Amino acid sequence: QVQLVESGGGLVQAGGSLRLSCAASGRTFRTYAMGWFRQAPGKEREFVAAISRSGGNTYYADSVKGRFTISRDNAKNTVYLQMNSLKPEDTAVYYCATGQYTTAVATTYDYWGQGTQVTVSS
Repeated sequence: QVQLVESGGGLVQAGGSLRLSCAASGRTFRTYAMGWFRQAPGKEREFVAAISRSGGNTYYADSVKGRFTISRDNAKNTVYLQMNSLKPEDTAVYYCATGQYTTAVATTYDYWGQGTQVTVSS
């Protein structure tokens, strides 16, 4: 089994930054891809970013490319999402997930965290 716990969410003004963390437990972390997704009220869960097992490949939604950076520290069993130049439309609950494939499709991920709220005010 894998357990994921997100942290780092909060309330920030537009243009500000946050760094989300996702701490993972379980032996699969070293060999699993990780992804970040978000879901705003009344909207579908959408892809934000993903990172391959080794961290060598990263992928981003067009809406966050250039502003967000996904990274991982396998020694710490943690994946991060550095969020810069935040916009009100980034407001959502952010979830981390892990799975076998580095994809933008939520259904391909096997385990999910509980989510952390990010609110960007203007």
